[in-house]
Amino acid sequence: MTEKPRIGFVGVGLMGHGMAKNMVEAGYALTVLGHRNREPVEDLLRRGATEAADVATLAGACDVIFLCLPGSPQVEAVVGEIISAGCEGKTVVDCSTSNPVSTRALEAALRKAGGVLVDAPLSRTPKEAWEGTLDTMVGASQDDFERLRPVIDCWAGKAVRVGEVGAGHTMKLLNNFLSLGYAAIYSEALAIGAKNGIDAATFHSVIGGGRMDCGFYQTFMKYVVERDRDAHKFTLRNAHKDMRYLVSLATESGIAGYVSSAVKNGLATAEAIGRGDDYLPMLSDIVAELNGVDRKGS
Repeated sequence: MTEKPRIGFVGVGLMGHGMAKNMVEAGYALTVLGHRNREPVEDLLRRGATEAADVATLAGACDVIFLCLPGSPQVEAVVGEIISAGCEGKTVVDCSTSNPVSTRALEAALRKAGGVLVDAPLSRTPKEAWEGTLDTMVGASQDDFERLRPVIDCWAGKAVRVGEVGAGHTMKLLNNFLSLGYAAIYSEALAIGAKNGIDAATFHSVIGGGRMDCGFYQTFMKYVVERDRDAHKFTLRNAHKDMRYLVSLATESGIAGYVSSAVKNGLATAEAIGRGDDYLPMLSDIVAELNGVDRKGS
């Protein structure tokens, strides 16, 4: 891009706030949509952003519109409003964790209306969003990826083009499937151990530092052993949503999803019993409780 595009941002929550902050500080003209949480909006306005009252106004003022929303239903609603407002020549970058089945349908609808859709879901945490060092896996044509790269580089330390549109969301779901699958395995292993005289600290003393150790294991076990509630702030509700998308993708692909369905069902149970707002490592408590082991306070 020879001139900096005008940027719009919908969804300035925990992740979006830091991303938007880095873009406006890099000199991009930024318009944000009003958010129920006024604190990030007001912060961005102080940094030089402007606020739009609705999606149509934001779309009209911007060339590239970033979305960082809870999931596909919200993305579909916003993209529908952008199309209705007129999207000729505009690019929508969906940084949400969305269903690739929906993403491909939205790409076709935007293309028909003269726009472009790119999927660029995120990895890492709000801390890295603020520091501008997020990871992102991008689904886009090579030309679109190169065109958008200077903007993405404002908030991403690592940006990898993983394929055409939809591939980014597919890769993100595969990534989350691995971590959520590990969460289910850790939780069940801990419950079996507790029933048979192996407490969590002993389990961790063996697994920690060994071949099965990893960053995800460390944050999961920081809650299990140290009871640090903020060690891994990802809700079971969001985990369940991601696994529903993954199972939907497997079904559309004709894949027999034995493991993915089991992981999804465990998370569905957690949400059904009212624990959807608990963080992911707390799945270990739920699995223990369902098996007659009370780990709370241990």
